[in-house]
Amino acid sequence: MPKLLARKGAGEKITMLTAYDFPTAQLVDEAGIDIVFVGDSLGREELGYADTIEVTMEDMLHHCRAASRGTRSSLLLVDMPFLSYQISPEEAVRNAGRLLQEGHANAVKLEGGTSIAPTIRRIVDAGIPVMGHIGFQPQSVNLTGIAKQGKDEESAARVLEDALAVEEAGAFAVVLELVPFDLAARITEALKIPTIGIAAGPHCDGQVLVISDLIGLRPNARVLKHVKQYAHIGEDIERALRAFKDDVVAGRYPE
Repeated sequence: MPKLLARKGAGEKITMLTAYDFPTAQLVDEAGIDIVFVGDSLGREELGYADTIEVTMEDMLHHCRAASRGTRSSLLLVDMPFLSYQISPEEAVRNAGRLLQEGHANAVKLEGGTSIAPTIRRIVDAGIPVMGHIGFQPQSVNLTGIAKQGKDEESAARVLEDALAVEEAGAFAVVLELVPFDLAARITEALKIPTIGIAAGPHCDGQVLVISDLIGLRPNARVLKHVKQYAHIGEDIERALRAFKDDVVAGRYPE
């Protein structure tokens, strides 16, 4: 965590990518990405769930253990899934502890601002590093819908208040999702801890993406506006699979 704080102080950008298994985590780690992130987005990206709400603690533990085997240098961060921290601070500490003890994570991430700050403080006081997540919060999608947060003066003030509360509670960094670029810049300037942006513009201290979006793993998936695709791996995989089938059918494989 001190390394990330030092990066913010030096004006050096922080990189964070999702990985849900051993080989992907190994690739992300060897690429020098600062944070390997086992996000609850694995529900949609790996397990075929409709959203993150369905993801369980057992899902997160299983995938975190796998990713930990491929992570050597990067910080291994894991999402706390829906209802693993909202019921009580005591249960939140217990579940966060499991993600470190059984999942071998280095830190946990949970969504929420002022309302969840006391829980963040309890987890941090137990010796568990916490990253916050404010702005659009996927686990609250049934309340808010998928919408940019902080677009007017009143809601922008609430998002800033959330950021300050998360910092005060002891979080070592905070994700800003789907907030206006100027608001992300204001929050980044106001906080001592790093901000990690997703669909929040270029002014955050770092950026995070879902790896399947970045590498184009699913050829027919809609590309979101904030995503830059650096490869189209899905198309390459599909071509390879079809070539294998054609060779077998034609008797060219095995030679």
